[in-house]
Amino acid sequence: MSEPFQPAQKPESFSSTNDEAKLHLYTVGTPNGIKASILLEELHKEYPENKQLIYDFIPIRFSEKDQKKPEFLKINPNGRIPALIDDNFKGHNIWESASILIWLIDQYDKDFKFTFQDPKLKSDIFSWIFFAHGGVGPMQGQANHFFRYAPEKIEYGINRYQEETSRLYSVLEDQLKKPESKGWLVGGKYTVADINVFPWVRSYAWAGIDITPFPNVKKWLDTIEARPAVYAGLGVPTRTKKLTKEEEDQKAAEARKAFGWGK
Repeated sequence: MSEPFQPAQKPESFSSTNDEAKLHLYTVGTPNGIKASILLEELHKEYPENKQLIYDFIPIRFSEKDQKKPEFLKINPNGRIPALIDDNFKGHNIWESASILIWLIDQYDKDFKFTFQDPKLKSDIFSWIFFAHGGVGPMQGQANHFFRYAPEKIEYGINRYQEETSRLYSVLEDQLKKPESKGWLVGGKYTVADINVFPWVRSYAWAGIDITPFPNVKKWLDTIEARPAVYAGLGVPTRTKKLTKEEEDQKAAEARKAFGWGK
């Protein structure tokens, strides 16, 4: 009988250690998937001696419907990626991307590198996390669907979700351009709030969004992208290249076939 998933792999940042992985990330290189690997890499960079942060990843294959298999549903009953098993806490399961980020900063960011001790600033972080989780992700996800995957081009659906995604970007723009923000969402520093929404906004072109009206958002994207830990996190489970128009169309066609959206 074949194994339900592909073998676990250690990321490059832990490839030279023989120490056992304590965190197990089930993931795909989507916006929700890579936000978890980015934070894991950022935490490792800040706390390099903490062996509790050694992680491996299990690539989930949408084409094989890995996320719907009984073995995965025991980890995440909603059948979505990412999911995390934390062996530091007796194999505790964490699912939903924002929940994973909150768990990781609560348990492993003891020096508040990516959050704050101040309860008001921590509340602000949660507000921006849920703004992204309830707004940017769902709206841009629908923009992706109607713009890239739907078997029929429905202009109302495309326009509706692209316009709402652009409106949400304008909220980010207004926050980032405030002098006191110093180019970040909360408290004048790079935090988990930025990590949480960055992967979605980074894929603006895939949703057909014009980034030109949002110069502060574009600067914020470029600044985050230049961080070494972000580069490492973007390589989990595999590093993707910038696609040509033809390759984008092919990728969308393959996704339509895998999810049964095509004709």
